[in-house]
Amino acid sequence: MGRRNLASPRNLSPMTLCKTARRVKIFFDGGCRPNPGRVEVAVVVRGQTYLFDDLGDGTNSDAEWRALICAVEVAQSLALTDVELIGDAVEVITKANAALRSGQARTDHEATLLALVRDGRLGRIRWIKRAQNLAGIALAARHPR
Repeated sequence: MGRRNLASPRNLSPMTLCKTARRVKIFFDGGCRPNPGRVEVAVVVRGQTYLFDDLGDGTNSDAEWRALICAVEVAQSLALTDVELIGDAVEVITKANAALRSGQARTDHEATLLALVRDGRLGRIRWIKRAQNLAGIALAARHPR
């Protein structure tokens, strides 16, 4: 009797193949110099960096919200529906997840996010350490010390 390779896609059902597909990771980060000041944002998807400079003035919190919103817009422009949005701003991620769960916006930023994902197909938003955030690394590279 021959040995079967159980990890082979031929041996997996279509349902199993769907479950093993990975979400596309989208890193986002925002900042402003000085704080408050000019907002800049970076979004990294599959190794490609998207930079946004013409976002007006605001605080670091505004910049992080704009980064999340830009990340959603980039995902939608690339027709990505199953994504993992990854950022390093705990407060923004906590509030965004709460707004998505409740469907209620308490701020303009939350209202913008909810309007963008009105179909509910976003994936998840999670926190990562600053040193691991590829978008943060891309922004830092623009301003060498």
